[in-house]
Amino acid sequence: MNNFAELNLAPEIIRALTESGYTIPTPIQAQAIPLVLEGCDLMAGAQTGTGKTAAFALPMLQKLLPFASSSPSPARHAVRALILVPTRELAIQVEASVKAYAKHSHLRSLVVFGGVDIKTQTPQLRAGVEILVATPGRLLDHIEQKSVQLNQVQMLVLDEADRMLDMGFMPDLKRILALLPKQRQTLMFSATFSNEIKKLSADFLVNPKLIEVARSNATSENVTQKVYLVGHEAKHALLAQLLRGSDAKQALVFTKTKLTASRIARQLQREGFMADAIHGDKSQLERMQALDAFKSGKITVLIATDVAARGLDIDQLPVVINYEIPSAAEDYVHRIGRTGRAGAFGIAISLVSPEEEKYLVEIEKLIKCQIQRAEPPVPEKSPERAPRTEPRAEHHVHIRAAHVSGPKRPVHDAWFNKPYEPSPGKMIETKAVVQVSRPGAQIPALFMRRKTAPSDAED
Repeated sequence: MNNFAELNLAPEIIRALTESGYTIPTPIQAQAIPLVLEGCDLMAGAQTGTGKTAAFALPMLQKLLPFASSSPSPARHAVRALILVPTRELAIQVEASVKAYAKHSHLRSLVVFGGVDIKTQTPQLRAGVEILVATPGRLLDHIEQKSVQLNQVQMLVLDEADRMLDMGFMPDLKRILALLPKQRQTLMFSATFSNEIKKLSADFLVNPKLIEVARSNATSENVTQKVYLVGHEAKHALLAQLLRGSDAKQALVFTKTKLTASRIARQLQREGFMADAIHGDKSQLERMQALDAFKSGKITVLIATDVAARGLDIDQLPVVINYEIPSAAEDYVHRIGRTGRAGAFGIAISLVSPEEEKYLVEIEKLIKCQIQRAEPPVPEKSPERAPRTEPRAEHHVHIRAAHVSGPKRPVHDAWFNKPYEPSPGKMIETKAVVQVSRPGAQIPALFMRRKTAPSDAED
C-alpha cells in the first residue's frame, strides 16, 4: 500500500497525517485499519515502534466522525471510545497521538491517570469527550464519583494487552467491562501475545481476527543486541565506561527496583553525568519533567524501572542498557523496543551477572535467538595523580612526628631541665563533690593537695 488515501480515510484525517509527516502506512496499519473499519474484533501483534497507536486510532476517528459536534453541550459529547492502557506515560502518549490525528475535526479526547489530583480532571470529563484514554485504577475512581458514563461506548481498545491481562489488571478490567454495552467492538494491541493471554482474550473478544505482522515476541532487526557477562559488583564501573563511549550520546538504563534506579542516578551525577531517574515512587510531575528533560537533551542518561518500558517514544534513541535484566522475558522485548523505532537503528546492551543467567536463558527462548556475548571493554587507565599542592595534612603529620620522636629543643635556662622535686609542706585532705553528666547525679571525690608556705601563696 503506497499511501493512507488508499485506506479510505476522511480528508481531515489525511490532512492531519500529512502535517505530521506520515504518508505511507506501516504493515500493521495497512492490515489493521481495513479490519477495524469493517467492525471486526481484533487481536493485533507487532513489534514495538511499528505504529500500533495509529493502527487503532485512525479507524476509530473515522468511525466516530458522524458524532463530531461543535456544540458546547456535554450531552453532545458522550464517551464513544475507551482506550485502556497500563501506564501513565503510555496514556499521555496515546492521547497526544489521538489529539494530533483529530485536530481538524470536532472530536474531543481526554486522558485520565493516577498520580495527580483527580479534581483537575473532573471538569473536563464532565464537559464531555468522545474518546477517553485512561489507566484502569483512575477510571474506576471517576466512575465511583459519577463523573463519567460508559453506557454509550461503541469501541474498546486494550493497548499493551499482555500487560493489561497478565500483570494484575484483571479485577479492574472485569469491573469496567461490566459497565460497557455488550454490543461493542473490542481491539487488543500488543507487541507480545503468550498462549495464556490468547486464552484469556476469549472473555473479551467475539470471533476476533488475528494479525501478527512479525513473528510473535520477535525483536526488531534494527536493534543490535549484546550481552556482557559481569559480576554484580563490577556493573556500575562498566556502565559508566559504556556511557562514556561514542555510541551513548543518550541512553535509557533499566533497573528492576526503584531504589536501584535512584542510587545509580545519584552515583552517575556525582561522576559528572547528566542523569535522572524515573520510577513509580516519583510524582507524575517529577516523572514528566524528567522525561521532557531527557527528550530535549538536557539530561543524557535516564534510569528507569519497567514503568517506562512501555509508552516511551523517544526519537532516535541510540542505546538501551539493561543494568539488570528483567525476570519476565516479555519485558525484555518491550525494554529494548525503546530503541530502533520507526526504521532507525539502535543498540541494546544487557549487563548479566551469574545469578541472572537463568533469566537470560528464558529471554533467548522467547525471542528464539541467542544474543551475542561480548567481552567487556578494557578499563581505561586512570591518569597518575599529580603531587599534592596543598601540603597541609602532610605538614601536620610532620609536626606531630617531630613532637614525638624528634630531638628535644635546647633550653637556655638549666632550671627547666631539672627533675621534679616536691616542695616542702604538709599534705592535707580536701573533700569535694564532682558533678557528672547525668542531671542531678553527684559523686564524692577525695583530692590530696600540699599545704603551701606563705611565700608560695603570695607569688
